[in-house]
Amino acid sequence: MRTIIKILTVTIGLFLTSCEEVITVDLDTAPPRLVIDASIDWVKNTTGDEQKIILSTTTGYYSPTFPTVSGATIFVTNSTNIVFDFIENTGTGEYICTDFQPVIGETYTLTIVLNGVTYTATETLVSAPVMEENVIQNNDAGFGGDEVEVLTKFQDNGAEQNYYLYSHKSNRVAFPQYQVEDDDNDNGNLITMYYSNKDLKPGDIVNIKLYGISRRYSEYFNKLLLASGNDDSPFATTPTKVRGNIVNQNDFNNFVYGYFRLSEVDIKSYTVQ
Repeated sequence: MRTIIKILTVTIGLFLTSCEEVITVDLDTAPPRLVIDASIDWVKNTTGDEQKIILSTTTGYYSPTFPTVSGATIFVTNSTNIVFDFIENTGTGEYICTDFQPVIGETYTLTIVLNGVTYTATETLVSAPVMEENVIQNNDAGFGGDEVEVLTKFQDNGAEQNYYLYSHKSNRVAFPQYQVEDDDNDNGNLITMYYSNKDLKPGDIVNIKLYGISRRYSEYFNKLLLASGNDDSPFATTPTKVRGNIVNQNDFNNFVYGYFRLSEVDIKSYTVQ
């Protein structure tokens, strides 16, 4: 009987081992579509004169890189028709402006001309609050009480409706964790940003960013989080195409991915105790 059990054990083990082979599914790849990363970030206490716009295209599911796009003409115009040119760092798909003039509440229009096609978007630069100096750390957070939690507070302006984007990045994760909030329930109050991770150790650095964003961008980014499954919801949604505010002036239906956003940003680094 023991001999039979041993044979069965070895046979099952070999079967399970053979099931570990990685299978690559042959997926259909849609034609590449232009992706425009046009995020203008004015970090507090800086001039904000140097800004960058990146052009790339979508690619196959298994591709490790996104193809860059060169040869575009890119400029941003403010409400007084001052033009800020973005010049490509040759062959990189990165277009740099060194004389941008950020002004809170100012309206800017993005224009991109590529291969005879014109893309435009208009947005307003939104202010961001200042985070309080004091950061609170809780070492018993999470459902199991085994997560390190970092809490940062800021004062909301009660005289207006505000929308915020939070970003937390630590050396324990590959990408920042994002969250979109509004002040519907906290208008004029002190608002708390939460970040927790059970792998955080003393000495780790948590980089925190607080962006002021428009209502339209808040709605757009929420859709992105839902489509990517990164909204912290237990019920994942089916990935969908999320359109931004950049319009193809030659063919509305031939849309691009990306968004033209202008935000003031407050930045803080916290060392875990």
